[in-house]
Amino acid sequence: MSIKSIIASTLNIKESQVSKTVDLLESGATIPFISRYRKEVTGGLDEVQITAIKEQNDKLNELVKRRETILKSIEEQEKLTPELKNRIENCWNSSKLEDIYLPYKPKRQTRAEIARKKGLEPLANIIMLQQRIDVQSKAQAFVKGDVKDVKEAIAGACDIIAEQINEDEYARNSIRNLFQREAVLTSKVVKGKEEEGDKYRDYFDFSEKLNKVPSHRILAIRRGESEGFLRVNIAPDEDAALERLDKRFLKGDNDNEATNYVADAIEDGYKRLLKPSIETEFGALSKEKADEDSIHVFTENLRQLLLAAPLGEKRVLGIDPGYRTGCKLVCLDAEGNLLHNETIYPHPPQKEMSKAGSKVVKLVTTYNIDAIAIGNGTASRETEHFITNLRYEKEVQVFVVSENGASIYSASKVAREEFPDYDVTVRGAVSIGRRLMDPLAELVKIDPKSIGVGQYQHDVDQTKLKKSLDLTVESCVNLVGVNVNTASKHLLTYVSGLGPALAQNIVDYRASNGAFRSRKELMKVPRMGEKAFEQCAGFLRIAGAENPLDNSAVHPESYHVVENMAKDLKCTVKDLIDNKDLKKSLKLEKYVSDKVGLPTLNDIMDELDKPGRDPRKGIKVFEFDPNIKTIEDLREGMILPGIVTNITNFGCFVDVGIKENGLVHVSELADRFVSDPTEVVSLHQHVEVRVLSVDTSRKRVQLSMKTA
Repeated sequence: MSIKSIIASTLNIKESQVSKTVDLLESGATIPFISRYRKEVTGGLDEVQITAIKEQNDKLNELVKRRETILKSIEEQEKLTPELKNRIENCWNSSKLEDIYLPYKPKRQTRAEIARKKGLEPLANIIMLQQRIDVQSKAQAFVKGDVKDVKEAIAGACDIIAEQINEDEYARNSIRNLFQREAVLTSKVVKGKEEEGDKYRDYFDFSEKLNKVPSHRILAIRRGESEGFLRVNIAPDEDAALERLDKRFLKGDNDNEATNYVADAIEDGYKRLLKPSIETEFGALSKEKADEDSIHVFTENLRQLLLAAPLGEKRVLGIDPGYRTGCKLVCLDAEGNLLHNETIYPHPPQKEMSKAGSKVVKLVTTYNIDAIAIGNGTASRETEHFITNLRYEKEVQVFVVSENGASIYSASKVAREEFPDYDVTVRGAVSIGRRLMDPLAELVKIDPKSIGVGQYQHDVDQTKLKKSLDLTVESCVNLVGVNVNTASKHLLTYVSGLGPALAQNIVDYRASNGAFRSRKELMKVPRMGEKAFEQCAGFLRIAGAENPLDNSAVHPESYHVVENMAKDLKCTVKDLIDNKDLKKSLKLEKYVSDKVGLPTLNDIMDELDKPGRDPRKGIKVFEFDPNIKTIEDLREGMILPGIVTNITNFGCFVDVGIKENGLVHVSELADRFVSDPTEVVSLHQHVEVRVLSVDTSRKRVQLSMKTA
């Protein structure tokens, strides 16, 4: 089987689609570009399918490399038979491949290897035959050199047998199947760590079938293990495992001395070699599966966060609230540039409410502020109450904005480059204000792990996590599109086909030559070749360009199609965009060619209806219950408005206006059974919750979204 046919079978996608997609990926095309502009080639595959093809292709190519390494190793040992070579070349399962290789794998100094060097392998072979012989007398012949006595000879021979059992493919597969069906994950508290590891109390004496343990529980247990509070074991019933091995290797009966030695070697081989090996394998597999689930949750949360509703190009007053240190204020223009900053002290201990109030009102008037963004950290509720009770000369919207990661940004190299003359408090307030205007443009500057969504993100495979998060950011940036004349270097980096170097070159060119006037002008940017232009052009927008298509998702390679449509209708491209009735008379089949099919034509028509449209929803003002400010204010049975702040596999967390977020367990999300919380809730969704229980000592709040 070829790699492409395996991928096709695994993903249930036609092999021709897989083949063409792989060819595009290998030619340097990006996933957003392929899914948006090469639908005819791939047969309309979406981003998820193309990503899956890429991941499978990468994984299988790694397996091919591993096969080549194994073949070379066995060949160097002069043990590579045609049959063995054929088996290795046709093996597409990494576990089975390693099982085939295990007997040939160069070994460290094992007990069996030491015994072989002492010349005890023939004795092991004799015992393994399990004939009715006097093992002791047979062993006597091997008592020479480094072998001191009969006991040592038999023990060495049994070590060799134990290793043979461990390396037997059938035995390994049999035990692997048993693990798959029956393995139990157990965790026990490390003696003396009971008090220190109290947060893992639920797992001090825990036991559950491995295939039933949810991913978040596996990650929690593994974290407890890595922190030294839990001892973890994965294994099926030992008797059941030994029974399988006995059936495979035992030939005689209990009265047979040789058989008894083999039985002992089987038990030793299982406990010392085979069980730890398969346990490690299943520990890694379960961790990998848990990682995948956790990364999936994280990426979906990140996607929702990045695609959160933007306020748009409005003049914003950003506030980073605080008590003793005051509230840091920044005034931003419609492009997010810093116009003014200062600090007010409306809260204790200073309580300069009158002075602070007049200052805010004056700033709103002076800088023609349209909206106020308040960070949701310390003193947020008090600041919101203070701000909303002021009287302004114009209508001003007030929003509470998540400040997760703002402190990370304010201390970062990115922030220092943007605001070298300002301290971290000013940078943090700017980040809060800009998040309201355009969450995507601001959040791309922060390491996604610091944004505060997801579950156990620090416990999963960090390479896989970064790769997945980067793909998510790239997907969101390209879905929305980027204004090439206002975008930061960090936002441009994620545009299809660009990357850090070209993004910097675009910013430098813009600084030297002024705003881009057309997409064609992008070709003047240093290192912008035809391939990079092909990949990025459709995702870059130029507002106010002479050609209105430059501010749309229509790719320059398809401009001639729109121009032909306008020519046939005897109008301009602008008329075609402005007048929806004109487009109704078009017969799309007329414009089909060998390069442009109906999928692309339909995309073009959608784009002409709303060129450069933002796929994100409009923003809504939210208000907490004014009577709820601390956990002490909560009572069981209360119905409260809230905002979803995080989604996990076991439920979602909701902010009801206090410091602590409440948990809505997956069983409390709806009046029906819910397997996936994302079916019911989305990040930043406005919800109504009922308080189930309040644990003030542990700072835990249980909520419900079920009808009472």
